[in-house]
Amino acid sequence: MKTYLLFLVLLAQFNYGQDALSDLLKRYNKESVPYITVDQLQEKQDAMIILDSREPNEYKTSHIKNAVYVGYRDFSTENLKRLNIPKDATLVVYCSLGIRSENVAEKIQQLGYKNVFNLYGGIFEWKNKNCPVVNGLNKPTDSIHTYSKKWSKWLHNGIKVY
Repeated sequence: MKTYLLFLVLLAQFNYGQDALSDLLKRYNKESVPYITVDQLQEKQDAMIILDSREPNEYKTSHIKNAVYVGYRDFSTENLKRLNIPKDATLVVYCSLGIRSENVAEKIQQLGYKNVFNLYGGIFEWKNKNCPVVNGLNKPTDSIHTYSKKWSKWLHNGIKVY
C-alpha cells in the first residue's frame, strides 16, 4: 500500500511539472517563429507593431494597447497587405498563450517579413505580469477572454471571461 501511495505522489508531481507553460508551448509549437518575452516587448513596445491573432470577441474583451487585430480563423494575407506594413518592420504576434499566434506569424514570414516574433505566453503572460490591457473602447480593463475554460488555468491575474 505504501508503494502505491508513493507512486501516486510521484505521478502527481510529474504531472504538475508537465503543466509548465514551457512544456505546453513545446507540445503545441514548432518554434518556427522566435519568441519575444513580455519584458522584452515592454522595453521596445513603441518600436514594434503588435498584431493580435485571436478571435474578434477576444480582442473586444481586451487587447494590448495599440495592437492591430488580424484574427486567427479570419486571418488573411490580403488584409495584412492592406495595412502597408514595411517588410523591415518588427512585428510581434500574440494570442492567448502563443500557440495560434505561431501559425499566423508563419504566414506573415511567408510574405517576406523577416523580423517576426511570437509573444511567449501571449496575452495571458502579459496580464499575469501586471501589464495593462484595454477593451474594444480603448479603456483600461482587467478582463481577459480566456478562449475556453480549459485554457483559463493559465491566466492567474485578471478577470476571466469565457
